[in-house]
Amino acid sequence: MALKDEMANSICEEIKLQKDYLENEKITSIYFGGGTPSLLSEKQLCKIMDTLYRYFAISKQSEITIEANPDDITPKKLADLYLAGINRLSVGVQSFDEKVLKWMNRAHDATHAHQCLKWINDSSFKNYSVDLIYGIPISTHAKWAEDLKNLTKYHPPHISSYCLTIEPNTVFGKWQKKGDLSEASEDYAAEQFMELTNYLSAIGYQHYEVSNFCLPTFESKHNSSYWQQKPYLGLGPGAHSYNGFSRQFNIANNALFIRSIKEGKLPFEKEILSRNDQINEYLMTSLRTSEGCDLDYLQHKYNYNFQEENSSTINQWRKQGLCEVNQQKIILTPEGKLLADKLAADLFLVD
Repeated sequence: MALKDEMANSICEEIKLQKDYLENEKITSIYFGGGTPSLLSEKQLCKIMDTLYRYFAISKQSEITIEANPDDITPKKLADLYLAGINRLSVGVQSFDEKVLKWMNRAHDATHAHQCLKWINDSSFKNYSVDLIYGIPISTHAKWAEDLKNLTKYHPPHISSYCLTIEPNTVFGKWQKKGDLSEASEDYAAEQFMELTNYLSAIGYQHYEVSNFCLPTFESKHNSSYWQQKPYLGLGPGAHSYNGFSRQFNIANNALFIRSIKEGKLPFEKEILSRNDQINEYLMTSLRTSEGCDLDYLQHKYNYNFQEENSSTINQWRKQGLCEVNQQKIILTPEGKLLADKLAADLFLVD
């Protein structure tokens, strides 16, 4: 409890130190993520929220989200979060398959996964998102289809679904290096992605970004602001901030973060973004969305004539059925969304 109090106090102090970062812009989204923020008490969350309201202009319609694991959710916890001012949850279910959850070393089991969603639907929360992972090598297409049915019977307003990626310094990465784990094939993951998009679209979900789906009007304000390159302020260890021209990266070490804040110092590194960096980031984020890449925006914002520079590439994409060009926007097809990051990288400018 003492360490959590100290962290909450440090974040409040950081809020004061960063009060001018967003230049008095009205805040429409607050997101508690990056670990297990749901472990904070109602009192600690209230203190952080009160400090935010004191130093920033928060819209009355703000989306205020907290990440939570299924095993942390109880009816009392939900009530406490709601009283603290949280109005949206992001729940890391990942799978309803017992074997998969054990393999992924998740703290919750399938019973927790089902129970937490029942409790959320019975609570005051009307807006929440659930994460699912596909492309799991020990699973099957049938199990993936079952996961989708298990989730959608609760009618979550928002679903985020990501392909399992294996990073070198993780447990999975070490297993892979020793030969104890083989990553799922691209075809296997692609088939599950298409099952995901087809299934959710058929029952009324909008596929508004490669990994994100929602019922009408339940798009994530937080995610959408990021994809639209709106400025944001990250608070706490490891948090990132962006103001349109630079990025800041807070130190990830908790003890060093707390010590720096006590000394009145902001413990971050800063990266100035060049014009090409900004264009590349816009290409990467916009091509992943249903709104697509706005060519007029690139022209007016960066004086960048996209068509002139990339006409042969776009024509090739169209022939391959990877994109459509509609009213000065490049919009990827479902097949194109499978390759969104690679396609964007093919367009990147180099300083």
